[in-house]
Amino acid sequence: MFLHEVFPLECIKINLESEDKDEVFEELVDHLCQTGVTSAREELLTALKQREAKMSTGVHRGIAIPHGSTTAVDMVRGVLGISRKGIDYDALDGEPVYLLFMIIAPYGETETHLHILKRMAELFEDPQFYADLQSQKDVQGAYKVICNYELSNIDAALG
Repeated sequence: MFLHEVFPLECIKINLESEDKDEVFEELVDHLCQTGVTSAREELLTALKQREAKMSTGVHRGIAIPHGSTTAVDMVRGVLGISRKGIDYDALDGEPVYLLFMIIAPYGETETHLHILKRMAELFEDPQFYADLQSQKDVQGAYKVICNYELSNIDAALG
């Protein structure tokens, strides 16, 4: 599964309004529910909070990957959120988070879930990816950045 499939245009939110972790979980989950993928808002929030209780998913400079598993989705789904002002996230480095890649997976899709996390980690190693994504002013631009970097990453692995 490719990242542009997990984070399609309708699952990208620019200019997040949240100021802290709990607010951003609600904002991202509400956005996913508005797409019609699921209406199980509370179940999604519970899955994210249970995972987050184990260890912060603010794992890379300025980036968080809140994720969880639930029966409320039929396949791996995600929402990319971009914050301009930063979110107090209790990240491992203590710094605010600006890019959030929320991933919700159905139980039993552990391999797909881990594959997506691995692909994201590869992209995060390129500091220009973060800068290019953070600078986007609209959903189409953010989606294009994901597609372009993912394609170049695949080309590099094959070449």
